Amino acid sequence: MAPKLTPTPLTSLRVSRHSIPAHNLIPNTSIQNKPLLHYHGVFPSPTLTASGIESHLTTVGVVEPQWRFTMYSTTHFHSTAHEVLCISRGRAKLCFGGENNPGKVEKEVEQGDVLILPAGVGHRLLEDLSEGFEMVGSYPKGYNWDMCYGKKGEEAKVKNIGKLPWFEKDPIYGDRGPVLEN
Repeated sequence: MAPKLTPTPLTSLRVSRHSIPAHNLIPNTSIQNKPLLHYHGVFPSPTLTASGIESHLTTVGVVEPQWRFTMYSTTHFHSTAHEVLCISRGRAKLCFGGENNPGKVEKEVEQGDVLILPAGVGHRLLEDLSEGFEMVGSYPKGYNWDMCYGKKGEEAKVKNIGKLPWFEKDPIYGDRGPVLEN
């Protein structure tokens, strides 16, 4: 049984918000006008594990944990679901928005951080800074993820992003939380 995780209190949580313009065929935050959210140090526990994160997410009940992995090193995005990435191990440098996008965001993330990616936000791994970077990937209940790469032929998928509902509860905090402030 994984130890129960207690997220950083909302009053102490540091959150970065990033609006990323569309670039070429990657829509980024332009369709729903919801920012990429980076919750810094949500799970500060030295005993943090992927199973502990999965247990917490399941208890909150907004998203379903679906995988444990690093991030692909090719820019991709999802058109059928928003994505919640919880860093379960290590540190990495990530790129959001497409590497040739003048409005891209490059960030270092570390164990305990959480990223909320609106559907359409391009993302990729630039560098594993710890040799063993791992995330728990989750999606809203009832939604399955797809893979898009910003290529011709994906335009119909991109149009569907505008129909996706935004979160009614915060995936980490429930009835309150940063995802509800946007």
